[in-house]
Parts: sequence; structure tokens; C-alpha cells
Amino acid sequence: MPKNTTTARAKQRRSAAIAAAVAVAAILLGTVSYTATRPETRTDAADMSAQQGDTTEAKDELTDKLVKLARRDAKDPLAQGRADAPVVLIEYADFKCGYCGKFARDTEPDLVKKYVDDGTLRIEWRNFPIFGADSQSAARAAWAAGQQGRFWQFHKAAYADGAKDKGFGADRLDALAREAGVKDLDRFRTDRAGKAAQAAVKQDSDEAYALGATSTPSFLINGTPIAGAQPEAAFEQAIEAAKAQSAKSGGGK
Repeated sequence: MPKNTTTARAKQRRSAAIAAAVAVAAILLGTVSYTATRPETRTDAADMSAQQGDTTEAKDELTDKLVKLARRDAKDPLAQGRADAPVVLIEYADFKCGYCGKFARDTEPDLVKKYVDDGTLRIEWRNFPIFGADSQSAARAAWAAGQQGRFWQFHKAAYADGAKDKGFGADRLDALAREAGVKDLDRFRTDRAGKAAQAAVKQDSDEAYALGATSTPSFLINGTPIAGAQPEAAFEQAIEAAKAQSAKSGGGK
């Protein structure tokens, strides 16, 4: 086969692989899978090897972009764990979401004890309110609680068993803030109604929508997607794999 023909086909394969990666990014958290683009015909082993290499490279580029979504801001009140932890779990969630509450009550505390406390894992929260006005109100209130260093306490109170059934009206949000230990309720009310809260929640939501997330909770663990409140073992497996990969690449503790 002429060299120029081989080069042209390689470029075509490369373009197809990148296009496939973009498509995957658009539905990433909805399907939680990567689908390799296969050619209709293969001429020889060299073409097969090149196709696999192109697709792998495209996937690696996509994963790198997803990894970079971790903000690693040491002052982020909606995060817990070391800013330089080798593994970052990003959670896109809604306070009206029952499965988010299940994860918050049943799985997250164990992950904190096992991985956050020893410096392996960092958890970064993203507000992704998709269930209407109550969701929006709770998201902004949680952000406002974070401005006084009480986000995770508010998070725990809002995700307590049965809490979402009581709604997130103004009085209820004040009650949750008190339960969370928010000291300045006037500031809390002002903050949750302000433009900064609105902008912060929109930023998080836009990020989730750009990834193609359509349900909550959705997660990225060092760029690897997990959708839904999966069994704890699924998160542990992903964290361990990410930890090993980080150590292999020189990013471990």
C-alpha cells in the first residue's frame, strides 16, 4: 500500500477517534461507558493496531480533560480532603435526590473514614439542582452555609433520612442552618438570595450539563465516571485503581 494512502487513512482514523471521544464526552455520565469506533473493513494487522492506538489516545486525552475538572482549591468550602490528594471524587448532586441522600448516608461516611482521613481522597461537591425550585433553593442555601464554614454540616442535615420530604422553603432552610451550626442567620439569608450563590450554582450545573449528566448523583473519580448510588465496593474499586495509577505516574503520596 502506498505510503501516502496509509498516511491519509491514519489521519482519517485519528479524526474519527477524536470525534468519537467528543461524542462520548457529551453522554459520558449518562452511559458511563466508552465505545470504541470500529471501521467497517480492516485491511491488515497494521491497520488494526493503528485503529486501537488512535482510539486509546483519544480516550486518554478525554480522561485528562476530565481529571482537570478537579479544582483543588484548598479554600473551597464545598470540598473536603487534601488539595493535593492523589484521588479526587467530584460529585454532582441534588438535595431533593433520594439516591444522593442514600450515598450521603450510607457510603460517603465510610469513604471519608477510609480514604479522606488518610489523605488519599479529596471530595469536591458540585450543586446540580434538577428537581425544580426547591432544589435550587437548597443548593443556594448549602452554598451560603459554606460561606460560614458549615457546608458539610448543612449537607448532613439536608440529607438526613426523611429530610427532603419536608421541603426546602425559607423556614425549613433556616432550621437546617441552625442544625448545621450556622451562626449568622441574617448573613445566611442574604448570601443564599444573592447573585454570588446563583452564579456558583450555575457554574456547577453548567459543568454537569456540559458533561452530559442527566441524573443525580453522578461522579468522576480521577476522570472515571460512576453514575448513581452504586454499592460502596464500586467506589472503593475506582478509588484504589485511581490511587494505583497516580502512584504509577508519580502523583502518589
